[in-house]
Amino acid sequence: MKHAERWSPSKYEMRDGKLLPSKDTRELHVSSRLIGRLLTDRYQPAFAAHARGRMLDLGCGKVPFFEAYRAFVDETTCVDWPSSRHDAQHIDEFCDLSQPLPFDDGMFDTLLSSDVIEHLPDPVLAFREMGRILRPGGTLILNTPFLYMLHETPFDFYRHTRYSLERLAGMAGLEILELEEIGGIGDVMADLAAKALAQAPVIGTPLAAALQAIARVFGDTGPGRRLRRASAGRFPLGYFLVARKAALA
Repeated sequence: MKHAERWSPSKYEMRDGKLLPSKDTRELHVSSRLIGRLLTDRYQPAFAAHARGRMLDLGCGKVPFFEAYRAFVDETTCVDWPSSRHDAQHIDEFCDLSQPLPFDDGMFDTLLSSDVIEHLPDPVLAFREMGRILRPGGTLILNTPFLYMLHETPFDFYRHTRYSLERLAGMAGLEILELEEIGGIGDVMADLAAKALAQAPVIGTPLAAALQAIARVFGDTGPGRRLRRASAGRFPLGYFLVARKAALA
């Protein structure tokens, strides 16, 4: 990763050994803190269990997860679009992520794709390329939104279901180790309502922050966890996937 010594936390940060959403509203809006917390709860144990060797951070932006995975990997390669709207100082390779990737077969041990595949117009090609550049036994760690607002338009093309992710992973020669829904109906309603409230002048941002905080606290209660489990299959906020390329016999 270029200029690793200059890296600083952006959307996510480690606090007392735990990966958490940033409190800096310039990096993560208050209306996205709930989904941020749901993601960090999954990513931190996934990195500990699966990140190793040569890491490719695909669609890396400001490399927000670097602090969470760097202790587990030997080196990091950061890749993003030439037209990325994010700070580009850490990007090693600019390329069109919707085209074949400029890397050799089996080059990486771990591949991270966070909130990327919904922006790729040919998801079959994208998964095949990710499978191609993973070494045998290598691991893909990925999340993508589902019941979520349009973002980074006009480059927001798809919402993938559990079933499309299973199909895409299988076509790429990847075995699914984990495929979980992120959030349930309560989280979806709180996320969408907070994003709508945030558009209101003056009072919108504090109301959005309060709603997200209430939803986060409720989600950690017994009734909140039961509601999430009961509704996640039909009304997920997104999906979290860990898949492995088959090892050589």
